[in-house]
Amino acid sequence: MAGRLAGRPADYFCIGLYSVVQQSTSQTQAIMKHFLLSCTYLLLCAIVTPVSAGIRREAEALLSWKASLAGANESLSSWSLANSTGICHWMYISCNSARSTIVNLNISGASLNGTLDKFNFSAFPNLKKLILFQNGLYGNIPEGISNLTSLVQLQISSNWYVTGTIPRGIGRLKQLTELQLGGLGLDGAALPEEIGNLTSLTKIALYSINLTGSIPLTFGRLKKLRLLNLRNNSLTGHIPLEIGNMTELHRMDLTQNYLHGQIPDTVSRLVKLNRLLLSENQLGGDVIHELGNSSMLSYINMAKNSFSGVFPPSICAGGALVTVLAAYNGFTSLRSMTFQNCTTLEHIDFTENKIVADLMACFGKPPEQLRGLTVSNNHLYGTLLTDDGEVFLCNSTRLSLLDLSNNALNGDLSNSKCLWNMRHLEFMDLSSNSLSGVVPFLATPNRNLQSLHLANNHFSGAFPLVLKKSKKLITLDLGGNNFSGGIPSWISKSLPDLRFLLLSSNMFDGIIPSQILQFRQLQLLDLSKNKFTGRIPSNFGNFTGMIQEQKNGNSTYCYLPAEQLRIVLKNEGYLYNFTISFIVGMDLSSNFLSQEIPKGLTSLVGLRYLNLSRNHLSGGIPGDVGNLALLESLDLSENQLSGEIPPSLADLKALGTLNLSTNGLSGRIPTGSQLQTFPDPSIYSNNPGLCGFPLQDCVNPSASNQNDMKQDEDMETLWLYCFVVAGVIFGFWLYWGMLFCKETWRHVFYQYVDNMQDKVITKKIAAYRASKLRHE
Repeated sequence: MAGRLAGRPADYFCIGLYSVVQQSTSQTQAIMKHFLLSCTYLLLCAIVTPVSAGIRREAEALLSWKASLAGANESLSSWSLANSTGICHWMYISCNSARSTIVNLNISGASLNGTLDKFNFSAFPNLKKLILFQNGLYGNIPEGISNLTSLVQLQISSNWYVTGTIPRGIGRLKQLTELQLGGLGLDGAALPEEIGNLTSLTKIALYSINLTGSIPLTFGRLKKLRLLNLRNNSLTGHIPLEIGNMTELHRMDLTQNYLHGQIPDTVSRLVKLNRLLLSENQLGGDVIHELGNSSMLSYINMAKNSFSGVFPPSICAGGALVTVLAAYNGFTSLRSMTFQNCTTLEHIDFTENKIVADLMACFGKPPEQLRGLTVSNNHLYGTLLTDDGEVFLCNSTRLSLLDLSNNALNGDLSNSKCLWNMRHLEFMDLSSNSLSGVVPFLATPNRNLQSLHLANNHFSGAFPLVLKKSKKLITLDLGGNNFSGGIPSWISKSLPDLRFLLLSSNMFDGIIPSQILQFRQLQLLDLSKNKFTGRIPSNFGNFTGMIQEQKNGNSTYCYLPAEQLRIVLKNEGYLYNFTISFIVGMDLSSNFLSQEIPKGLTSLVGLRYLNLSRNHLSGGIPGDVGNLALLESLDLSENQLSGEIPPSLADLKALGTLNLSTNGLSGRIPTGSQLQTFPDPSIYSNNPGLCGFPLQDCVNPSASNQNDMKQDEDMETLWLYCFVVAGVIFGFWLYWGMLFCKETWRHVFYQYVDNMQDKVITKKIAAYRASKLRHE
C-alpha cells in the first residue's frame, strides 16, 4: 500500500497515524480511530473531487439543453439540480463503471420538441453513443457535433423537421462505427465526401433525407462497412466502381433513387453480399453474369428499372438464393433451366417484362419449397401440364402465390386436381391466357384460397362448386369465360368475406338471387354482359361494404398489392390494381333485367360507380339519387326509363361521367354547377322529351300562350285592315253611287264605317294595357 501511495503527503500522514493507533492504549486507540476515519475521508475526497467536476459539467450542459426544449419537464423530469448527486441515474443516461463520466445518451421516443443549438457537444469528450431516435427535433445538425471525438454510434433518425445538411465536420469522428440519420427533412444537399474518412464504419443508414448528387467515390475507403442504406433519396449518377472495395458488405440498399447506368462489374467482388436492393431507379443494360458469385446472396430486388437482355443464368451459383424480384423491366429472355438448380428458391417475380420463353423449359421442376411465382405480363408460352396430365407446379407443395396472368399459356385443366387442392395456395391468377376446361369438384378442396382470378380464358361449366368451402375467399374474378347456369344460392353463406365478385362476360342466366344481397363485405359487384332476367333485388340493408365509404389505403389482406381487376368505368375498360381497396361499384349492364330501379339502391352511399345500362328497366330515376354523394360514374342508358330527371342529380358533386341516353325521359334537364361540366349532348340523346342545356332550350308555357294571343290579335288586326282597305275601295264607288241614288243608304254606310273604326281602336287600347301590365 505504501508503495502505491508514495509521493502524496496525505498518504504519509494517514500511514503514520495508523501505526500510532496500533501502539496506543485502548482509550487512545478510540480517539485515534476517529482521526483515521477523517483521514480516509480526506483521501477519498482528494481522489474523487477532480473527477466529479467533469460529470458535473456534463450535467450542467444537459440541464442547459433541457431548458431550451418545450415540454421537457415531463419527459426529462429526472434531470434536475435536486437530483444532481445521482446524475448516472437520470433517465436516458449511462455512465462508465466508475460513474465518472457519461458514455451513453439514448433518448428515443421522448417527444423532445426543440433544436440541438443549445447542446454543448464539447462538454462530452467521453460520449460513445448519442441516440435521439423518433423525437420532435427541428433545425440544423450543428457543426459542433464533430467535437464528440469518442463517439462510436450516432443516430438522429425519424426527426422529420431536422433540416439543413449533414455537417462536413462529421468526418472527424474517427471512432464512429454506426452512422444513422434516416427520416430527416434535410434540404437536398449532397453526401459529404468526408464520410469516406470514417474508415471504422460498419453501418451507414442515410435513408429518406432528400439527398441529392452522386454517391461519393470516397465511399470505396469504407472497407469494414457491412450495411449501406441510401434508399428513398434523390441520388443521381452511376453506382461507383469503388463500391467493389467494400468486401465486408452484407447488405446494399439503393432503392428509390435516380441512379442510372449499369450495375458495375466490381459488384462481383462482394462475396459476402446477402441482400442487394436496387429497385425503383433508372438502372439498365445487361446484368453482369457474376452477380451470383456471393455464396451468401439470398435476396435480390431490381424491380422497376430498365434492365434488358437475358437474365443471368448463373444467378443461383452461390446456392443460397431465396428471392428474386425483377418485375417491371425489359428482360427479353430466361435461359433454359435458369432456375432448375435453385434448390433454395422461394419467391420469383418477373411481372411485366418482355420475356419470350417456354415456361416449362425455364423452370423445369420447380423447387419444393417455392412459395411465390409472379411472372405475369410477359410472352410466356407452352402448357402447364406435364406428360401425365398434371400441372408441373404440383411438386411445390408450399406454394402460396401463383401469378401466370397475361401470357400465352394453354392447356385443359379439367383433370388437374392438384391445382385446386394445394393446401397452402392463397393467391392464384391465371387470367388472360388460353386455358380451358371445367373446374373440377373435389371432396377436399383448398380451404385457404383468398384470391382467384380465371378471367379471359376459355373455362366453361357451371359456377365452380369447388369454391363452396373456400370461406376465406376475398376476390373472385371469373369474367370473360364460358361459364353458364345460375348463381348458386349458397354463395353468400359459403363465401362470407367476399369483397370483389366479377362474373362479367359469361353466359350466366336466371334471376339474380336475393342471397347475393347478404354479402356484408362486398364492395365490387360486376354481373355485366350475361343473360340475367327479372328484377333487381331491392333489400340492400346488409350491403355494409357499399353503404359505408371505403377509403384508399384500407388494408384488405396481404395479397392486395398483387390484385389486378378490370372494370368498365367512365365508358372505358380500366385495369385497377394497388388502389382497388377503395373502389366501390356495381355493374349490372347488358343483361335482360326489367321493372323499376329499386329505391333501396340509393342507400348505398359508398358507391363510386353504378352501371345499369342496356337492360329493360322502366319507371323513373329514383328521386333521391342525390344521396349517392361519392358517385363518380352513372350510366343508365339504353333502358325504358321515363319521367323527369330528378333535381337531386345536380347534387352529385363528384360525378365525372354521366350517360342517360336512349330512354323515354322528358322535361327540363336539372341545372347545377357539376352538370354544367357535361357539354356533350349525346349523354341525353334519344330522349325526345328532354330539353335544356346542353340540348335545346325549353319553351316557356306562359310565354307560348302570350305569343299565341299576340298572334291572334295581330291576325285580327290584319283582317280588319284588309276589310278597311277593301271597304274603302268598294265604298268609294258605292259612296258616289249612293250619293246620286238614295239618302237612306248613305246613313247606313256611314254607320258601318264608324263601327269598324271603334272596334280597331278598342283592340289597340286593350293590347297596349296588357303589354304595360306584363312589363310592370
